[in-house]
Amino acid sequence: MVSLLEKATQNVAATIAGAMKHDPSAQALIVFDRQSFLSSLLADAYIAALPSAKAIDFNETSPDDIRAEMERLSPGDLVALVQSSSFRLNEFRFRLELFNRGLAVIEHPHLGRMPENEYEIYIDSLAYDAEYYQRVGKKLKELIDKAQRVVVYCEGTELVYDTPLEDAKLNIGDYTGMKNRGGQFPIGEVFTEPKDVAFVNGTVKLFAFADADFHVMVPPEPILVRIEKGILVEAPGAPESFIKVLDQIKADEEVWVRELGFGMNRALTRDRILTDIGSYERMCGIHLSLGQKHTIYAKAGMPKRSSKYHVDVFADVKKVTIDDVVVFEYGSYIV
Repeated sequence: MVSLLEKATQNVAATIAGAMKHDPSAQALIVFDRQSFLSSLLADAYIAALPSAKAIDFNETSPDDIRAEMERLSPGDLVALVQSSSFRLNEFRFRLELFNRGLAVIEHPHLGRMPENEYEIYIDSLAYDAEYYQRVGKKLKELIDKAQRVVVYCEGTELVYDTPLEDAKLNIGDYTGMKNRGGQFPIGEVFTEPKDVAFVNGTVKLFAFADADFHVMVPPEPILVRIEKGILVEAPGAPESFIKVLDQIKADEEVWVRELGFGMNRALTRDRILTDIGSYERMCGIHLSLGQKHTIYAKAGMPKRSSKYHVDVFADVKKVTIDDVVVFEYGSYIV
């Protein structure tokens, strides 16, 4: 039987070679901590997969020494960040500073959020299924970019997008033509949002949502919500934990429904859940965002800098159609 470390090493090695296209002759730097089981396991996996890389423990190395290691790298070299929480050298995100230096980055943040029963799920989610991501991701983008109508069906509900969608963005491990190479892992997602948010209407059932601590919450029963002209207006019978999230958003802005995310990671499902919202966001299914904030797409009256909330929620979806073409059904993509 393959051990968890062996599986992790295989998965990160496939990502390094396939998604990141790392040249073995180029330099690599691994920055890690051992404050959680998963961070320690992944540190060992990267050290095994990149035997010539420099590996440094963030908690046992001074900021000046870490910067010195970064400055030895050349544009195109690879940095892997393996973090129980999130590394910071100053007020800016570590990953952004690395991207500004032209480095390729693999980031695994918030590994300490995952309990023991999620270790194997997380490692499975790191598998790089290149053929599936390329085929399904690009087909979804093709359909989304010319879409006029999308319907998200749950049991007894329909959420209708009677509007074209913004150009879809791919997070499938293909960085061709992109300014930055890499990002947060696991991967597997195509996302967009309506060009005119006011043309989103209907009802949808949510089986999970993010709380204020960026943890995935799963209520005993799916939550029915009603959306009118792009705003969540009602959640009858919702648990207090969800009402608290809505009230927090409403205190500052409308509960807009902006992102329409097509998660593709087949290791993450309705039943295989990760506590960390940033990791589970790639689950195979549909997620939406609540709140005014979306840093990728600009919308009039929704300034990027002052908008506060982008809360991920997950639809208990049965089927999704794009211009009457069924693209998702029975828990899988069929394009």
